[in-house]
Amino acid sequence: MTLGMLASQLVSRDIEDGKSIDKWKLYRALCEARPLIGVTDRALAVMSALLSFYPKDELSKTNGLVVFPSNAQLSLRSHGMTEQTIRRHLAILVQAGLIVRKDSPNGKRYVRRGSTGAIDDAFGFSLAPLLARADELEELAAQVVAERLQLRRLRERLTLCRRDVAKLIEAALEEGASGNWEMVTTHFRALVTAIPRTPTALDVTTALSEMEALREEIVNQLEMQLKTKDISGNPFQNDWHIQNSKPESISELEPANEEKQGENSEAGQMTPKTAMTQQRRDQNGGPNSAAATGEGGHKSPSATGKVKAFPLALVLQACPEIIPYGSGGAISNWRDLMAAAVVVRSMLGVSPDAYQQACEILGPENAATVIACILERAGHINSAGGYLRDLTRRAEKGEFAIGPMIMSLARANGNSLRRAG
Repeated sequence: MTLGMLASQLVSRDIEDGKSIDKWKLYRALCEARPLIGVTDRALAVMSALLSFYPKDELSKTNGLVVFPSNAQLSLRSHGMTEQTIRRHLAILVQAGLIVRKDSPNGKRYVRRGSTGAIDDAFGFSLAPLLARADELEELAAQVVAERLQLRRLRERLTLCRRDVAKLIEAALEEGASGNWEMVTTHFRALVTAIPRTPTALDVTTALSEMEALREEIVNQLEMQLKTKDISGNPFQNDWHIQNSKPESISELEPANEEKQGENSEAGQMTPKTAMTQQRRDQNGGPNSAAATGEGGHKSPSATGKVKAFPLALVLQACPEIIPYGSGGAISNWRDLMAAAVVVRSMLGVSPDAYQQACEILGPENAATVIACILERAGHINSAGGYLRDLTRRAEKGEFAIGPMIMSLARANGNSLRRAG
């Protein structure tokens, strides 16, 4: 006798009058709820044999709830299970609170009948706990079925997401899209390998969340490149710039429409001081700035509300930490910088929405530049995503300029190099 057995006996006494249920319907619910009840499949086979000895299809107190088969008879109806095994699984059913032993004085199972042949008393196994817990068993069975359905749907979503990611990576490689696709492929394979052979709902949910994040990352990167191709009208121009109409004023490293174009082309790139002065003129919109009127009578991008990018060489001088994230560990043009910024953005925990908003407000080049600056100062920033959103809001109000940030980092890195030399 244990406290659990005593509890089962007390429960079996509280059966409502007139309560009845189809014994095989209840058995099916018991089979569904087996993972939550903690009984084995062979114990359920013994339970099926016990139910087969119950004379009626409906379990009820009116028909009596005690069955009294011998172990030999149970063995025949449980597909030849040995008597020792039957005794072990009967004990499991008793411990699980599904049946209760009703022992006779000599420990045998038998029945006493009256003069009319009706059963006066029976000794064996009482099915009263099974009837008393009928509602509970049906609820547990419904819960198991719902969890199984949820797991199946999660696995279907994970399968479709895996297929999408594999096709996107394959398409990117076939089309020659820029980006570190080898690293993306390695990450994808690591996610697939981490899924257990028999995953739980939690395992599938975690894997699905990571796989969907990877798919969103790839789609954003490819969409950015598609937008770039749509913006670029001249295949000989830099894909991320719409520059001055004069061919000789176009440079991959410099914004167009400088006041002293001859000096800049002769030097090869702007000095930090020139870049800083030009940025301030563009933001203030002064009469002598290139933002007001470009050469040849064309309006520059700043005049139309867009902020021009700093020279790529100056950005890389100020933010060298982003260079290893470029394709092949190097950055040679703006496209490489923006592809690296997408990778760094994910690493820093910046959401795709925050980065997309920064691209719309600042422009793709400047958004990538800000990501490079955040990476350079990552040790001093608690939330990279919140910091980027704050800079984007300030830039939208005209309260933020990239120039001071770039020049400060450029001076700091320049001093570090001089001290190291």
